[in-house]
Order: sequence, then C-alpha cells, then structure tokens
Amino acid sequence: MKLAPRTMVLLIAAICVLPFVASTLAYKFWRPDSTINYGELIEARRLPALSLTTPDGGKFDTSSLRGRWVLVQVDEAACDDACRYKLYAMRQVRAAVGKDMTRIERLWLMPAAGQPDAELLHTVSGTLVAQAGPGELRQWFAQAPDLRAHIWLVDPLGNVMMRYPAHPDGKAMIRDIERLLKYSRAG
Repeated sequence: MKLAPRTMVLLIAAICVLPFVASTLAYKFWRPDSTINYGELIEARRLPALSLTTPDGGKFDTSSLRGRWVLVQVDEAACDDACRYKLYAMRQVRAAVGKDMTRIERLWLMPAAGQPDAELLHTVSGTLVAQAGPGELRQWFAQAPDLRAHIWLVDPLGNVMMRYPAHPDGKAMIRDIERLLKYSRAG
C-alpha cells in the first residue's frame, strides 16, 4: 500500500509534534502517585527579613545562614523531651552527611525570650540559637498551624521548602538530605 505524499507529510509532522504535545500535557496535568522523598515538600516560600536576636539579647547575624541548607526547629527555651529529640536528630543528620556537613546549618528558633539550659546548649554545640517574635515566625512558617510539630528545611536561596515530622526517621531524613546535596548546585 502506497501512501499519498500529503498523508506522508502529515504523518511525519505528527510523529515530530506528538512527543512535545504529550510532554506538555504530562507536565501540566499529571502528578505522580508517590515520591521518593521522606520529608513533605511544601510550596517554596521566600523567607522575609527577620530581626532575630540571640538569647542574651544581642543581634543575631543571619549571614552565617546564607548559601547553606538550614535545618530549623521552633521550640521554647524550656526544651522538653520532644524538643531535645529534634535537636539530637538535626545534629545526627548533619554529622551523617560526612564531607558535606559544612553545607548544612542547624537553627533553633525560640518564639519568646528565654535562656536555654547551659548543659543542653553544650550538648548541641554548633546549633545556632535565635529568638523571633511569634508574629514573625507566623510569616516565616505560614504553612503549619503548629510550628513545633516539624523540623523545617530551608534551601540555600532562603526558601522554606520541606518539613519533617517532629520524630523523624533519621535514616530516611539522611537519604533525603544526601540526595538534595548531591543534586543541588546552590549551597
């Protein structure tokens, strides 16, 4: 069977155009049923400029956070067991990524004035501690009704982009962060 020249041209054009149409439709309308990440991806939100202070009342220098991945927890200065576990998990995750640990910072944000226990601060040395007003924290983490229920991940560009449960699976969290560090050109 011989095809007419016009039919042949239309067939070739369809073969060339069809992949572009299919990929555009898949990009706009298809969502995968599952993902391989452990943390919950949230709509990336640029962090507003916050006036953070240190627990002793000094100005907190946010320049140490620029260009780095930041694990953030929000808890009171009177740190309970859940708070201590999050601090421990963040420390372990950072240590577990090995040579890339310099690309990650840990930040403990306190919504009210207060001085954390000195022994606890020694235990989690290297964790940056800052205070912010509750209203400022609401601007920063608008996605959650209870800020204390998560460990937040901020990308090197300053966007809150993922959150983990308050009692995370450490191995799954490490896999997530290692994957992000591997494929990220920023930070």
